[in-house]
Amino acid sequence: MSDRHLRKGSSNPPLVQGKLRLYSMRFCPYAQRVHLVLDAKNIPYDVVNVHLGDKPDFLFEKNPLGKVPVLETEDGRCLYESLIVADYLDEQFPDRPLHSGDPAQKAQDRICLELFSKAIPLAYKVYGNADLEAFAPLMDELDVFEKELATRGTAFYAGAEPGMLDLMLWPWCQRVEMQRHLEGPQFELPQERFPRLTAWLQAMIAHEAVQLSYIPPQSYAKFISTKRAGAIDYDVLLQ
Repeated sequence: MSDRHLRKGSSNPPLVQGKLRLYSMRFCPYAQRVHLVLDAKNIPYDVVNVHLGDKPDFLFEKNPLGKVPVLETEDGRCLYESLIVADYLDEQFPDRPLHSGDPAQKAQDRICLELFSKAIPLAYKVYGNADLEAFAPLMDELDVFEKELATRGTAFYAGAEPGMLDLMLWPWCQRVEMQRHLEGPQFELPQERFPRLTAWLQAMIAHEAVQLSYIPPQSYAKFISTKRAGAIDYDVLLQ
């Protein structure tokens, strides 16, 4: 496992017997999706963090697109794109299934994920650049997910425990508190407008599978500050 993010010229650590390998970046929400699935299903894995501003050559050997996450199996097969990897893990390791066994419910979850794709660019503007003009449109997109929780009447979208939809949404939603910490109350999720989503956020933070990859808001804010200063530091938490 590499705590520091490996750069160009670095050697790829050898695979660990009995474990999957995840090529990741500590602050990447797409990579965090895969961390969440692996942790929720208790799948053994090790992590190689890579510097996305100075990518090591071995990353392109694993994914010609040069992106994370990449999942490498023990037989050397490499899979990438977060939703594809998440689905693979849920099928390959059927204990603790994350997708609903009801085809209609699974389809509805997919619809929600498709709708959330409209919120992601707005979230990047808000969380990455403190773009207040993007905040109101982002809240409008989240209305759908507040209503969805009301319709389901459960603590999590999957019911009593987080499921695939919960885990795929979480990496962006966890940054809500980071933005409030970094910028102030004008970026706070309005609790009166989103009572169920607010409760969902707190329930997700408290869940053991989420805690394993959870970055506290003040720590995530340190990373965003280096990014905005033009001197991005992927290893800021190791100092």
